[in-house]
Amino acid sequence: MTSTDASSLPIGSAFDRMPLTRRHLLIGLTLFVAFVIESWEQLALIYVSTDLGTAFTVDEGTVGLILSAVAFGMIPGSLLWGPVADRIGRKPVSFWSLVAYGVLALASAFSPNVPVLIALRVLSGFALAGIYTTTFPYFLELLPTRSRGRAAVYLSIGWPIGTLAAVGVAAGLGSLGWQVVVVASAVAGLWAFAVRAWLPESPYWLVAKGRQDEARTVLRSLGSPDADRTFTVSAERVGRPLDLLRGKLTRITLVMLLLNFVFNWGYWGLQTWLPTLLMDRGLSLSTSLGFAALSALVMIPGYISASFLTQRYGRKWIFLIYVIAAALGGFWFATASTTFELYAGNFVLSFFSLGAWGVWNVWNMEFYPTALRGTASSWATTAQLGATTLAPSVVGALLANATGFTPTLLIINAFLAVTALLSIPLPETEGKHLE
Repeated sequence: MTSTDASSLPIGSAFDRMPLTRRHLLIGLTLFVAFVIESWEQLALIYVSTDLGTAFTVDEGTVGLILSAVAFGMIPGSLLWGPVADRIGRKPVSFWSLVAYGVLALASAFSPNVPVLIALRVLSGFALAGIYTTTFPYFLELLPTRSRGRAAVYLSIGWPIGTLAAVGVAAGLGSLGWQVVVVASAVAGLWAFAVRAWLPESPYWLVAKGRQDEARTVLRSLGSPDADRTFTVSAERVGRPLDLLRGKLTRITLVMLLLNFVFNWGYWGLQTWLPTLLMDRGLSLSTSLGFAALSALVMIPGYISASFLTQRYGRKWIFLIYVIAAALGGFWFATASTTFELYAGNFVLSFFSLGAWGVWNVWNMEFYPTALRGTASSWATTAQLGATTLAPSVVGALLANATGFTPTLLIINAFLAVTALLSIPLPETEGKHLE
């Protein structure tokens, strides 16, 4: 713990009077592209899943396993990388995980059979989990308090941009084979060198490690008028997972984990099989890809509106309202009887569900002190990835057993209703500095 003399200041307070500067914009751009890559990788093979099935002569259930492989590898990866980020820093974890991902993703493009492809996809997911787990905690720890919510929600727009990139690459290169799509994803791993060049280490983490001079240097570069003070942290126990279940954090952590699981199930259960579901309703593959691209475009104003509203009205109410609206849109989509209703229902679902995700990406990590933020992010990511791993296989099994479009979507949509209920007991964090 740092000194607590009269000139000391909690590290979070150093961000209260900090302006939003050009340095923040460069940091935001760097992490934004990283998040685009994370989204792109998880979605890249979905839009060429038909080619996968044909290339390896496998059924939908096996294709579902291939699509789930990255998420499966990210589960142990996130459990490892989060505590490591609390121990060695946000920056080295972000850099090395992205480098390792690029190498392994490239190797997977040359897989001779399904077992090798699944194994390499699992390993690339394990590597990708490092940058995936740290992106939002890292960004939050570099932002002024009053800009934290809005800026971090804007960062979330990287997800639909990654979706559009995945659709674009699939449409432009998919005819050349799924391997070309994977190679394009692997090349994106070179962005690791931008991460190393343009991102400073988190001042929160530096102070927690007792590296006051380095923290002051970073704070000066970020424009903090309090950069010359001595800073304190709220806790010195770093990266101990069981601390998430101690005291007042116990209830928050349990609700947070369950909410991450059910919210992500609702999203991935739909997105993974969206092209197949739409083709079951008579749309061609090219039309289905266009539908997915339009849905991604609708997500962007959803994020922007949520960014504006969460800063004015807080995280909790905007998240709750957006999730309920998304569930209503999902019901409309599931029960659509015309092409117009099919499009309109999904656009309402996309607008509000991804706006809610933007709020959740911020809110989710504001419950925890710096010493545990990376570890909390790893647990949250693991809960999300558990759903990401299970949902494609379960939905694939439903489709294989001819459950049908409407029953399958209604099952998926029920998870949004549970998400709304789980958010009610969580505390508001808007306007509070990080500990």
